[in-house]
Amino acid sequence: MKTVTLCADDFAQSPAISAAILALLAAGRLSATSAMSVSPYWPDDAHALRAAARGADVGLHLAFTQPCGQPMRPLPWWIVLSQLRLLSRTRLRGHILHQVDRFADAYGSLPAFIDGHQHVHALPVLRDALFDAIAMRWPDGSRPWLRAPDLLADAGDSRCKARLLVGLCRGFSVAARAHGYAVPAWFAGLYSLRPGADFARLMTRWLAASPAGGLLMCHPGLPQDERGGRIAAVRGAEYAWLASAGFVEACRHHGVALARWTGQAA
Repeated sequence: MKTVTLCADDFAQSPAISAAILALLAAGRLSATSAMSVSPYWPDDAHALRAAARGADVGLHLAFTQPCGQPMRPLPWWIVLSQLRLLSRTRLRGHILHQVDRFADAYGSLPAFIDGHQHVHALPVLRDALFDAIAMRWPDGSRPWLRAPDLLADAGDSRCKARLLVGLCRGFSVAARAHGYAVPAWFAGLYSLRPGADFARLMTRWLAASPAGGLLMCHPGLPQDERGGRIAAVRGAEYAWLASAGFVEACRHHGVALARWTGQAA
């Protein structure tokens, strides 16, 4: 068997997303989830997550593009200003510290890992602010692992989207490792997020391709969620398949055992 970490993004974005992730965690269908601590639902949802997430990694899903806090801007705004290095590292560090502290206050501990909504954490300047914030909050010898979008190994059904992501985040994994942070060396789960996308086929392909220690992301939610964001239509399909016997059979067929990544990073 090979160990693979399957992480559900966006916990606390909406009650329906949190409910779906909690159910999948309870069923052993996930081994990690990352939470939006700036969400108004986070303080209450954190208690349920702590009870359900035994044996799973719980991380911080840094949010700078989701309308549930400050400073929220559209993704193109962050892309342009980060590439031009026109963002304030000091101000960003303060916003990241705020999200880290909100996570810890509600959950009772610092996050096991950090990633970002729409991968903003890996953009230039934002990554530097992230490294600064981690150094200020984590004691010596204890650090979160980080998702490295520039190590994306499979383009799913969206080659252009994948190339853009890797290009925008280029150098993140090298910089993270230079600062002493562990990152999974293999990452997948990106796809078009369109209602017609074949999530089951793609996830089966990623389960087969992942080496031991690989990281997969997903975005499940209960169907008909008005607060599920622009990808609300596909969240229900992801949840249904991950909760199905088909997912269990795919893991068995490809020799996959879901496991938290923290232990593998040690």
